[in-house]
Amino acid sequence: MNNFMRAMATTAVMAMVGFAGQAMATELVVVSWGGAYTASQQKAYHEPYMKKNPGIKIINDDSAGSAVAKIRAMNQAGNVTWDLVDAVASDTMMLCDEGLIEVIDHDKDLAPAPDGTPASKDFGDFIISECFVPQIVYSTVFGYRKDLVSRPMSSICDIFDLKSFPGKRSLEKKAINNVEWALICDGVAPAMVYDVLATSAGVDRALAKLDTIKSNVVWWTAGAQTPQLLADGEVIVGSTYNGRLFALIEEQKQPVAMLWDWQVFDLDGWVVPKGTKNKAEVMKFLRFATDTQRLADQAKFISYGPTRASSAPLVGKHATLGIDMAPHMPTDPNNAKTTLLFNFEFWADHRDDLDAKFNAWLLK
Repeated sequence: MNNFMRAMATTAVMAMVGFAGQAMATELVVVSWGGAYTASQQKAYHEPYMKKNPGIKIINDDSAGSAVAKIRAMNQAGNVTWDLVDAVASDTMMLCDEGLIEVIDHDKDLAPAPDGTPASKDFGDFIISECFVPQIVYSTVFGYRKDLVSRPMSSICDIFDLKSFPGKRSLEKKAINNVEWALICDGVAPAMVYDVLATSAGVDRALAKLDTIKSNVVWWTAGAQTPQLLADGEVIVGSTYNGRLFALIEEQKQPVAMLWDWQVFDLDGWVVPKGTKNKAEVMKFLRFATDTQRLADQAKFISYGPTRASSAPLVGKHATLGIDMAPHMPTDPNNAKTTLLFNFEFWADHRDDLDAKFNAWLLK
């Protein structure tokens, strides 16, 4: 065999090996919320992991908003196509109670802190379910167009003041958060909101308050919608996740300001659907993506607070903007003067009933 033939044979073999390697790559479908949030996960977790593990390809799916319904449907069909899901705490509680997601051994499955502190202690009270790996503290908050209002908004109840602040508002198309804000602005003491909501009369009271602005509401179903509505000037004020507004204000330089009053604190974290065909690989990725450094790294790209105690001191400046991220966190003292802690257990117990009442109200 002459040199040319040897070279051709070698090239062919190498091509076959390369093709086989590609064919053997494991695809992990990771479900999250899209937009700036998924981008922060891509940069902090997915890209570094795929670089270290070339046999893994992470596929992003932005369907987390309908995770409960879709995981239930996949389980019933016996065809689970998701590998890892970013879920809010209340959804996790429902899915865990229904046996649709895996129980996590936090100290065995997750990395300890750099000083050896077990993961369960490092995450602490943020572990609200045995099926949940907490990732970020975020808040649902309002942003408003500075150039479309007569004066700065300072109170959550400005949302219900159509006389002082005429124009369209955007609210999420579900009961959660909206009914809490409605009751606060109808005179209910914040500490009593969930006691009132536990009664039929309390739900009616919240919906009656929302009735006062219903004709001026644009309803959203994905976190990216309010930032776009604000940027386009289609609404003067709208609710969304604080990290989305950070991106709109600091990265896109839109004339939008934060309204932190009665922001609602919540947790987001990972859950593993039962029936995933890639459980071993998923657990390896989960250990990596929730270690101390990775959680701190995500805060370089979006203004959500990491849930590990050991990660907080590592939060510094934004990766590209170079600004200090601490003042943009929902937990910053200047932003957290009035906060409502999302009641995970209440919503796990009442979600289906309140969703049904809210959806019926929407159709009226």
